[in-house]
Amino acid sequence: MTRVIRVGRPTAAFAALMLGACARPGAAPVMSPSLAAPVAPVAAATAAAAPAPATGVAARPVTVVPNPNAPKVLVIATGGTIAGVQNAPGTLGAYRAGTLTAEQITASVPELARYARVETEQFSNVASTLVTPEMWVKLAKRINVVLQRGDLAGVVVTHGTDRLEETAFFLYLTVRSSKPVVVVGAQRPATGISPDGPINLLSAVRTAASPKAVQKGVMVVMDDRILSARESRKLYQRTGGFSTGDMGMLGVVASQGPEFFFAPVRRFGERSEFDLDGVDTLPKVELTMSYPGGTGQTFTTNPKGVVVATTGMTAAENATYRALRQTGVVVVTSFTSGENVNGGGGGDGPPPPARVDTTAQRDPAQRESASRDSVARPAAAPVPPGVTALHLTATKARILLMVALTKTKDPREIQRIFNEY
Repeated sequence: MTRVIRVGRPTAAFAALMLGACARPGAAPVMSPSLAAPVAPVAAATAAAAPAPATGVAARPVTVVPNPNAPKVLVIATGGTIAGVQNAPGTLGAYRAGTLTAEQITASVPELARYARVETEQFSNVASTLVTPEMWVKLAKRINVVLQRGDLAGVVVTHGTDRLEETAFFLYLTVRSSKPVVVVGAQRPATGISPDGPINLLSAVRTAASPKAVQKGVMVVMDDRILSARESRKLYQRTGGFSTGDMGMLGVVASQGPEFFFAPVRRFGERSEFDLDGVDTLPKVELTMSYPGGTGQTFTTNPKGVVVATTGMTAAENATYRALRQTGVVVVTSFTSGENVNGGGGGDGPPPPARVDTTAQRDPAQRESASRDSVARPAAAPVPPGVTALHLTATKARILLMVALTKTKDPREIQRIFNEY
């Protein structure tokens, strides 16, 4: 259910509510109506005023006047650290991800009302390690529906950072709209020392509300940087931990608002061919690694596809994955760093050396025997080609293969998809 939120100055009651959310680690969880995801209960707000900081300077409350003409932005919450609270707030202690609701998260950032008329929707409330491919499909379908609203400028998805890049890339492939979709998270919980969630959320909402963000695809906004969801990745568990490698940073969120300097050129949004109508689950694709002395992964029941993170396979690995391809499994190779751009034509390493036909050098009896053998033995079936991922990490190559397999099993057609997305 979508709720319209009027964001104003945070009150002492809200501060007490935050503290109450931290103080009930033993409370029984309730269930989210959207995906039956566990949502930690939050204690009711009280009117007790939070103590003023002992700085010697009187705090001056700031009242934000909502902008009635601001664009509408829908914030869809899925959980994560940005909704996390601690048992001991204001410390470096552990926290429970996915505790605060979408309404509570947005209410903690009154500045949002200057830039957008914010609506909220609770999709789930879980740590992102609990997000599944089935949830990706439901989330993408929901976003595709709400973006058909003529009065909605864009969507912000709050998400845990452990799996943020995967969800963002799936949405990049499957949200078929030119309107901006921004995925945002936090590296510190809402009750921690100097939480980064509020400023990240403000930057994300300003980006989603901006006309400049149209036709930029799904984006990740963290630490005032606007990153293409195709290239974004989490490098470490600290603020500033999201990057795009050599490519993919689209712009920044400055004091005056989002500023874009680059735009993605591969297929996404309205140009995407991936229609999720009739799709509820994704084909099974496994992720493996190549390493010195490796022999390749085998399976009791073969998946539909396999992605191998490799800088070059051993002979034994080549043989294993060649055999898998022979059975119809689509095998994709992705450079370990995700930065490689060579290839794009498939294959599985250098071809074997040319075989020299010595039949002409044999005596007549040997030539006749060889001729009979060639007629009796049928030619071996050609091995389907492998697929090469261009400038994609193995985790994202797996997602693209899962989506591609909803359309085709032909590795040549899948290579075309990898070349275009």
